[in-house]
Formats: sequence, structure tokens, C-alpha cells
Amino acid sequence: MKEIKVGLIGFGTVGQGLADVLFSQRERLVRRTGMSIKLAGIADHGTLELPERFKDIPLTQDGMQLINDPDIDIIVELIGGIEPAKTLVMQAIAAGKHVVTANKALLSQEGSDIFAAAARQGVEVGFEASVGGGIPVIKVLKEGLVANKILSIMGIMNGTANYILTRMTDEGIAFDEVLKDAQQLGFAEADPTYDIEGIDTAHKLAILMTIAYGTPITHKDIATEGISQIEPMDIELAREFGCRIKLLAISRNHGDHVEARVHPTMVPQDHLLASINGAFNAIHFCGDTVGNILMYGLGAGSIPTGSAVAADVVDIARNINCGSIGRVPALSYLPDQMQARRITPMDELYGPYYFRCTVLDQPGVLAKISGILSKYDISIESVIQKGRKKVGAVPLVIVTHSARESAVSAALAEISGLDSVTAPIVKIRILEAE
Repeated sequence: MKEIKVGLIGFGTVGQGLADVLFSQRERLVRRTGMSIKLAGIADHGTLELPERFKDIPLTQDGMQLINDPDIDIIVELIGGIEPAKTLVMQAIAAGKHVVTANKALLSQEGSDIFAAAARQGVEVGFEASVGGGIPVIKVLKEGLVANKILSIMGIMNGTANYILTRMTDEGIAFDEVLKDAQQLGFAEADPTYDIEGIDTAHKLAILMTIAYGTPITHKDIATEGISQIEPMDIELAREFGCRIKLLAISRNHGDHVEARVHPTMVPQDHLLASINGAFNAIHFCGDTVGNILMYGLGAGSIPTGSAVAADVVDIARNINCGSIGRVPALSYLPDQMQARRITPMDELYGPYYFRCTVLDQPGVLAKISGILSKYDISIESVIQKGRKKVGAVPLVIVTHSARESAVSAALAEISGLDSVTAPIVKIRILEAE
């Protein structure tokens, strides 16, 4: 029986998940592949001793020891971050090793170098676990939807942000309190910036857009806003408007230009994405031949993500066994068919908006604000004014019809300058029906 040897660099949450999956599913994998897929070495700086079930696997603190081992076929990088991850991945490729990674930050920033090096060396790079955790979204996009022009990508791609928004919605808890709970429960990192400010979601959207459109995209191309400014009042008002607030990744394909954005969005309650709660992810594709597809599942976690990494390992093992390396291009499109396209500036986009202004409760305030909106050709759909005080400020909430982003930005800048406006204006985009 042919044996495929795997070297694992990084024995954290996902690394342990991969080891557990390969161990628990080893007999099933033999039945499905006709091969033995063996974890032949683990490298990790912080691990001095492996769990009992892995006691026979060699342990080192030096990833290069695995890369330089001539018997190892596949290197799995699960340490995260840019460096030393990029150096190790590039060294593995230079040594003729196939590579599997779950590192979305690395791929969204440095992927062009990595994929170009792999193509020159004739080795595979698997990255299923970089987007959607256990959801097989990369394989579906690269292979299942290969006969489609992808018209749009939309999704909830960060479980931490979705968990926070779900608890704020269902329990009426403030953002800071939910974040603290999420950190204590292990749903959020000690430094949650990448999750709550949308950066992690932008990394994932960049990877999906690159595959879907054959266009090199990095997270820096994506307009990104987070959820830290969302308050329980906005959650409750969204409910009154028949919506739930979600952190969405959104891309639409306009042919010569493509949208690329991540921001909090009011999603109508009858939309499928409105029902995705807790730490779950969901990714929606629209293809010109297949129509609409929604994929849903756990977007993080040791075993679900380990399952996705294992799927890449098995794919590469099968390709090695059949002598079919490079059968599917890493980014779905052939390297010489990748084409740059313009990213649609946010100022050019149209859509409906929710504004929450904190204003002095005085006659004429609404008239001034509506006059400014009219000046910029922004039509009001509905208005809600909460509370009434003899002294002090009250929230004034306005929902608009579809308006141009540049006009909205200009109008809000002018409204913010009014003496009657006492706090920064909260702006949330509303998802329009396709």
C-alpha cells in the first residue's frame, strides 16, 4: 500500500484538529483512497510533549527539519500570520513539497508569490480551510461551479462577529459585554481586532473573489468596516424595520469592474442570511448557470477546520498517486488567464441606508435634516423619533430609498455640522433584494 507522509508545522487548535481527524479517520481514508496517509512529523515551538495517542510521531521545534526530510511529501502550515509562515511555505515549495495551509491572512496578502512559486516548482497548494472553516467552499467554487460566471458572492464569514451580533440581538446585551463573554468562552481572541473590525472577513472575501473572477485581489482592495460601533438601540430599531444586523462580505461582478466590501448590513428577516446565528458561517454564490447556492456550517473550531485541512491533504495524496499534479489550477483559472479588473469605488455604489442621529429635541430639526438629504437627492422612506425630553437629546432614525454612496457621505458630513446634532451619526447599509 502506498504511503503518503505529512509534516505538520503548528500544533495549535487547528493543528491538533488535523491530527485528530487523520488519526480517527485513518481506516476510512484507506478505504476511500487505497493509501495510508501518515502524519510523519510535527513541528511546534510551544509543544514539549504530544498527547499519548500521538506519542509515536516525531516532535521538533524546527519546521525546517520537516521541510528538509526527503521522505515527507506534504507540508501543512498551521502557525498563522505572515512570518515566519511565508518563509516556511516558500522553503517547502522550493524543496519540492506540496503545501496545505489554512492561513487566510498569508494567502490574501502574499498569495501571488506563493502560487507563482508553486506553479514554477510543479507542486500543489491546498487552502480549503482558509475560508469557512469546515465548509468546503473553495472546492465548490473551483470545481463544482467551474462552468459558471460568478455573478455575486455574499456571506457571513466570521463566527466571532456573528456570535456577538446574535447575542446582542437575542439578549439585548451591549457590544463590550458580549465581547468580554466571547473572549472568556474562547470565541474571540485576546486581541479581537481582526474579527470585530472586519479584517478577517476581508481576507476571506479576497480569496473567494480571486478564485471566482480570475482577478488578483488582496484585502487592501476591499472597503472594510467593523461592528464595534453597533449599539443595542440599532439592533432593536433594525428589528422594527424587519431586519437583523449582520457583518456581511459582499461582491458583485459587473464585468469590467467588481464590488468588494465588508460592513455591517441590515438584512431583511426573510432573507436566508438573516437566520444564520451564533458562530456559524454562510456563503452565498450566484452563478449564471446554476443560480443561487447557499453553503452553511461551522466556520471555525478544531475539528471542523481540521476536516477541511484533511480534505486538501487527501486531494493532494490522490493527485500524487495518479500522477496528476496540477490537474486543477490552484486559483481555478490558468495562471496566464488571470486578469486585473477595477474595484468599484464605494462612492459609486447605490443602496438604501439607515441613519441614527442624536439630536436636540427642538422644533425644526427634522426639517433641516430632511432639507439637506433632499439637496443631495436622497429620498426618505421612513422616520422614527424615539422618546421626547424637555431637555437633552433624542435619537432620530431615518431610512432612505436607494441613494448614491458619495451623496450620502456628503449629506451626513453636512448634517453632522448642525448645532442640533450632538453625537456622531450611525450609518448602516441595508441589503437590497437582488
